[in-house]
Amino acid sequence: MWKIRELNGGDQVYIRELANLHSRAFPDFFLTQLGEPFLRTLYKGYLDDPDSGIIVAEENRSLLGFIAYSNDYPGFYKRLIKERIVQFALCSLLAVLRHPSFIKRILSAFKKSESVQKTEKYVELASICVNPFIEGRGVGSGLINHLKSKVDFNEYAYINLETDAVNNERAIGFYEKNGFVFSGMYTTPEGRKMNEYRYSESE
Repeated sequence: MWKIRELNGGDQVYIRELANLHSRAFPDFFLTQLGEPFLRTLYKGYLDDPDSGIIVAEENRSLLGFIAYSNDYPGFYKRLIKERIVQFALCSLLAVLRHPSFIKRILSAFKKSESVQKTEKYVELASICVNPFIEGRGVGSGLINHLKSKVDFNEYAYINLETDAVNNERAIGFYEKNGFVFSGMYTTPEGRKMNEYRYSESE
């Protein structure tokens, strides 16, 4: 039977597996196109950041899925840029040489800290990924329930997440089934329509 736990500083070996699973689950996503070294740097940032973390579902030490989250999303991006900008630049160099248009999207992504400011304190569910070969076993819902159980809703108003608004009915249905409520929509500079969803104990 699979189990869920929070990764800690001694779990650096998982970083490669996280990046590989992300690549397999989201082969057409922009971050995947930047390469696994880029993804490894990103997820190591979540693991090392004092206000962020990674929750994994595993079975016999085999990774089934994970969530990356942050209790201070704007601060996370600021620290990520400050501490790892050279690593990100080196990791994405090959992808940028192949696709020069990626430069604008990368710069836009690193301005995230300017666009996620909210009046309330909240927890960002930044990434959730489940092995596509084991969908239907409740791993994704289990990961979300574990995150919900960690959040002190006396301190944080809600859990926030963003997902594609177009041709994404399956994911949207999954979030709604797990108690997330639509809170707004916006369009990225690249023209990608995104929905925002929130979960709070008052919903």
